Amino acid sequence: MDLSDIRREYTRGGLRRNDLPDEPLPLFEKWLQQAIDAKITDPTAMTVATVDESGQPFQRIVLLKHFDRDGFIFYTNLGSRKALHLSHNAKISLHFPWHAIERQVHITGEVEKLSSLEVMKYFTSRPKESQIAAWASKQSNRISARQALEGKYLELKQKFSQGEVPVPTFWGGYRVKVNSIEFWQGGENRLHDRFIYSHDSSNWNIDRLAP
Repeated sequence: MDLSDIRREYTRGGLRRNDLPDEPLPLFEKWLQQAIDAKITDPTAMTVATVDESGQPFQRIVLLKHFDRDGFIFYTNLGSRKALHLSHNAKISLHFPWHAIERQVHITGEVEKLSSLEVMKYFTSRPKESQIAAWASKQSNRISARQALEGKYLELKQKFSQGEVPVPTFWGGYRVKVNSIEFWQGGENRLHDRFIYSHDSSNWNIDRLAP
């Protein structure tokens, strides 16, 4: 299948150095809110890239659940493939593909595990069905058929029909400590605007990158 003729022009606007705050977080928050306001499907969805012990990269879509000056937070099964990768290599990459508004954000950093208190606080805020699903799924493990997964879910739904669902010991979360954040804004004639914030020991440095 030849896809070489599939293209479009990017015409929604540019990004200039004068538009940039001294730190990246205010701009990320502004862009995320604009993605939400534009009613982009799953605006908090991000591609999470990790690397296994052989150097093979893997990617998957995960939902961002919180961000602040301390980092970007997501949750997962601690036995999942991504978690196993991160236990050997804490380096990670996040990517927000807001194509509908001709923007992308790319983040690099390293992860640290969230505390039990942080995990419990978020887990107990989830719908009960999602809590039960976390118990039912041994994420990334091979299963014989979907019916096995559904059967386990129904079994646990009955088990936890009364009272609260406890936090699984194998479920947790990560905070991504940011090393760099790149903002990409589509431009006409493929002259896109790219700015990268890189963090040193005390400051954010800002550079324009060629498209």
